[in-house]
Amino acid sequence: MEPQQLGFQVDLSRCVGCRACEKACQHKHPDLPRAFRHVDEWAGDRREQGFLSMSCNHCTSPECMRVCPAGCYEKRRNGIVLHNSAKCIGCGRCVGACPFHAPRILPHTGKVGKCDMCRERLAEGKQPQCVEACPVEALRLCVMDGQYMNSQDYPLVRYTQPSLKFIKAKQPKCFWREDRDGKR
Repeated sequence: MEPQQLGFQVDLSRCVGCRACEKACQHKHPDLPRAFRHVDEWAGDRREQGFLSMSCNHCTSPECMRVCPAGCYEKRRNGIVLHNSAKCIGCGRCVGACPFHAPRILPHTGKVGKCDMCRERLAEGKQPQCVEACPVEALRLCVMDGQYMNSQDYPLVRYTQPSLKFIKAKQPKCFWREDRDGKR
C-alpha cells in the first residue's frame, strides 16, 4: 500500500468564523495558553473577505524537521509531522523556521509543542477534534493526491509544500430586479 499524505481542506466560502474548531482544539489541550488551531480574519477586496482556520500544515518537506538539531521531528507514512517533546531542548529553531508559525514554545514546559492532527483519534477511525467540531463542514481532513497549493499564488509554499487545500470563496451573485420603467 502506497503512503498517503493527509492534509486539511478549508472551504473559504463556508467558514463563518464561529471558532468552533479553535475551541475544540483548546478543549483537547487545556494546558495551552492558545490552541494549536486558530481562526484569523482575512480581507481582500470588498467581495473577498472571510475567515481562515489554520494550524500545522503537516508539510511534505517540513522546515521544522530539517532545522531541528535534536532530531525531535518524525514524518509518518500518512504525512503527519510529529514532535517528540522528550527529545526537545527548547532551542526554538523550528519555531523560527516554520513559515506558518505552527510549532511554538510552551511556557509551562519551555519545550516546543505542535498539532499532531489528533493522531490518537485517527487511530480510532475518528476525525481530528477540530474537523469534527466544525458545524458547517468548512474544515475537512483529506488525502492530498499530489494537489498542493499553487506556489505562484502563494510563494511561501514553494519549499515546504503544506498539506493544505483551499476551496476559494465563490463570488456572490447579485440579482437585480428591474422596475416597470426599466430602472434598477
